[in-house]
Amino acid sequence: MSLATSSSTVQTLQTSLQAKAKAEPAFRFYSLWDKVCRTDVLWVAYRRCRANRGAPGYDDISFQQIEDQGVDGWLERLRQELMAGEYRPQPLLRVWIPKAQGGQRPLGIPTIRDRVVQMAMLLVIGPIFEADLLPRQYGFRPGLDAKMAIRMTHFGIAQRGKREVVDADLSDYFNTIPHGELMRCISRRIADGTVLSVIRQWLKVPVVERCEGSEKRTTEAKDKNRGTPQGGIVSPLLSNLYFRRFLLAWQKLGFGQRLRAEVVNYADDLVILCPNGRGEAAMEAMRQIMSRLGLTINEKKTRLVKLPGEHFDFLGYTFGEFHGKDGRPYWGTRPSKKAIKRLKQGIHDATSSRWNATTVESRVAEINPMLRGWANYFNQGPVTKIYRDLQGYTDRRLRIWLMRRSGKKGTGYRQYPDEYLYETLRLYQLPLKRTDLLNAKA
Repeated sequence: MSLATSSSTVQTLQTSLQAKAKAEPAFRFYSLWDKVCRTDVLWVAYRRCRANRGAPGYDDISFQQIEDQGVDGWLERLRQELMAGEYRPQPLLRVWIPKAQGGQRPLGIPTIRDRVVQMAMLLVIGPIFEADLLPRQYGFRPGLDAKMAIRMTHFGIAQRGKREVVDADLSDYFNTIPHGELMRCISRRIADGTVLSVIRQWLKVPVVERCEGSEKRTTEAKDKNRGTPQGGIVSPLLSNLYFRRFLLAWQKLGFGQRLRAEVVNYADDLVILCPNGRGEAAMEAMRQIMSRLGLTINEKKTRLVKLPGEHFDFLGYTFGEFHGKDGRPYWGTRPSKKAIKRLKQGIHDATSSRWNATTVESRVAEINPMLRGWANYFNQGPVTKIYRDLQGYTDRRLRIWLMRRSGKKGTGYRQYPDEYLYETLRLYQLPLKRTDLLNAKA
């Protein structure tokens, strides 16, 4: 079966499931596992996982190994295993990634086999739950993204006059979601016993961490009956489903209407936009609902921001009152200091002396996606001055790396002029003029 044909039939299936879910909000789907096991669904699931180019999981089997033995045969064996009820998820491989505010975040990486099954499950149940998620939930949803949440937040402040903001932070949200309550959220729509059983297995799967030739296996999620594995393909959907309970309670208990307070949510990040004098009540209401849901507020990072005297960060942007060249104030956004620092750290790491033995092309190939991705996301508000600073920092770091790699001292400005960096090496150049920025956005 060709990829085009598989994509078409899977899209038809998704459209049908979502239409049914929208037309009948109380309908429960009883027969879904057979759809997860369909050849076209598994094929599309594999291609999507392959496009993410993830590393092997606990079993050390890579995409290349699967393709060397033949994808069609591998998928058919997996399908037979699923149909026979013999599928059992393998342990997650624990890896650590740096957090923006310091420290490290644990990720549980599934095997490619489990990733494909999770993606197949997401292809089937995702459209059903998409019909139920609320408009202000912007994370991990088709057609929505973080910049929409940023624009909605700015609109609430600038146009709707919400000048008190609850800048909330949840402590370890993904790892504290209660399994029992989460499964109730899922079973409200899904009645297929096999689908529910497999999701439970994913929630309770053990985690293996490798260190110096030894393995440490933990079963914290199973022991505590909490958490959705960060790194799992279905985890973003499950986290959205559980956060939906907070938004429903916010509406049902009347806080939105009574306080005229609007919640904007992206994954585990949220802000509550309030008129003057309503912020304290909104913060207390938020604490009460989160406590009922079994979630914990990080009190050290949660605060009530009163504009225009203060600023706050949300999804990498700083919000508040700024001043233009003529000194006139305006409500706006700019890339946060943390976001700028994080990019500079990435550029610094990519041009450190440990890469002296690599090619110049490999360094530029690593730097360019960083700059391009950063510019594509951080292009709201007054950014040209920040772009100039970042471009200057990148050029300086690359020149110094080139000099050291050649065994020379100095800054490299004469040896490696701008023309060499941008035209010969093809280093990505950030838009440094307002007109260039507008053209880039278009």
